[in-house]
Amino acid sequence: MTQRTGFLFCWLIQRLQFPQLLLLDVTCHAIVCCLLQPGLERSDSVFYLSSNKSSHEQGSCEKEVRLASSLDFWTLSSENFIAMLPVDPVKENYVRKVKNCVFSIAFPTPFKSRVRLVAVSKEVLEDILDLDLSVSETDDFIQLVSGEKILFGSVPLAHRYGGHQFGIWADQLGDGRAHLIGIYMNRKGEKWELQLKGSGKTPYSRHGDGRAVLRSSVREFLGSEAVHHLGIPTSRAASLVVSDDEVWRDQFYDGNVVKERAAVVLRVAKSWFRIGSLEILAHYGELDLLRTLLDFIIQEHFPSVDVGEPNRYVDFFSVVVSETAQLIALWTSVGFAHDFVPNTSDDERRYKIGNQANIGMFNLNKLLQALNPLLDPRQKQLAALILEGYPDLYYTRFRELFKAKLGLLGERKGDEDLIAFLLHLMEKTAADFTMTFRQLSEITQSQLQELNIPQQFWALQTISKHELFPAWVSQYLLRLKSNMNDSDSERRKRMMTVNPRYVLKNWMAESAVRKAERNDFSEVRLLQQVLQHPFQKHSTAEKAGYASPTPSWAKNLRVSCSS
Repeated sequence: MTQRTGFLFCWLIQRLQFPQLLLLDVTCHAIVCCLLQPGLERSDSVFYLSSNKSSHEQGSCEKEVRLASSLDFWTLSSENFIAMLPVDPVKENYVRKVKNCVFSIAFPTPFKSRVRLVAVSKEVLEDILDLDLSVSETDDFIQLVSGEKILFGSVPLAHRYGGHQFGIWADQLGDGRAHLIGIYMNRKGEKWELQLKGSGKTPYSRHGDGRAVLRSSVREFLGSEAVHHLGIPTSRAASLVVSDDEVWRDQFYDGNVVKERAAVVLRVAKSWFRIGSLEILAHYGELDLLRTLLDFIIQEHFPSVDVGEPNRYVDFFSVVVSETAQLIALWTSVGFAHDFVPNTSDDERRYKIGNQANIGMFNLNKLLQALNPLLDPRQKQLAALILEGYPDLYYTRFRELFKAKLGLLGERKGDEDLIAFLLHLMEKTAADFTMTFRQLSEITQSQLQELNIPQQFWALQTISKHELFPAWVSQYLLRLKSNMNDSDSERRKRMMTVNPRYVLKNWMAESAVRKAERNDFSEVRLLQQVLQHPFQKHSTAEKAGYASPTPSWAKNLRVSCSS
């Protein structure tokens, strides 16, 4: 996976728009009742979903939700983009340098062979796209999500952007294997952009073939599900299909080229704009277009910023800085990183877990450079001060999150040292990040005090081998005593709501990929189900070993992110 300055910005827009989705599991699915497109008045094309709660429990939630049971009257639109932003006048689809536009019109390339549905997200289909799950079983759906069918009102677009790869300006990048197939406005009035990834060549494909392989697509689909259900804003994956079309890939950049099968993920987000969307325009001096695109992004995705305000670009930058700090602190708190062990293309280890916050700073600095041509001297000074505040924003949120992970209440001197002490011990003993915190959530204080670590707390047994572990336990238990009106059971219950038991690990994804390559998609679907409830212990996941130590076959697993 290549690292681009734009990736954080793409996730950031989700952060600004998603707060209601973070409570999805505790909200009533039938809280809103409104019609879809007028054509959906036809009784044969809608499905009525009622809450399964009692009439007493439903209260104001006693509503009907209409879900489309076919794609006959379900529409997408590209009008908003085409009307507001310039499109490449060259209509032919060949690789080239593109100037003075934001999008190029480019149609997906259909597969030549049979296409199979690997997995689908019921939640995305029903809660975001207003589609009943049964739609995923239709030929129309398979044709849509594989790039064979284009809906009426959709003009497929490939986005032009630039950016940095491994710290070096890479010039024009763009959607080299992705097609934005339209915007969908759902029953809640939310706009969602639908994008196919792996759907063929575009003007931005450079030397690529425009395809994604099953291996990387499985990882993306599962990763999207996992991160979302951990409460971290992200793009969502609606479906994953695989074909029998063959592509050639050098997985580990070692000259060993092998045939793999091509796959497509349908993913949705509030926006696919990124820092690189602005960088490319600033780099080529297309300042009028830069201003147009910025105003469009602010108008559509940053409601707290007044698009008519002279300082709007500084205000926009301030929100991006703050939300980037929040986002990276969030994913760091669950041990997520692009690369804990850097992928084979990251020779400099720029994206290892310890560098996550620094890379955020790097990206924000590149964003500021792109904005600078539109800022006056005073605004530049203000923006620079805002950027200087990023480390404090990040570490404040980091401290809050890790205090919650340890069950600490209130503010006490030494909390940061307690957190740093534990992380140091975990690093020195190579303790499992997820299970160390989860098992601290499950073990009793008396067991800790006696340093009596039962067998089932295998991650704590690992860290307990360090000679300084007893000292940390003493400090931790002393700090817990300062929690006002707290009990050990309440502490454990609280911690288990923020420390997941199941996260997507490399060996789990690799196991699912190996089976999928043999047309056995059962583990992809099993993992999807498990990752939808990461905080709840359940027998299926335990039986699969998802809360167990890494199996021996996966200890030296070499993972490629090339796709």
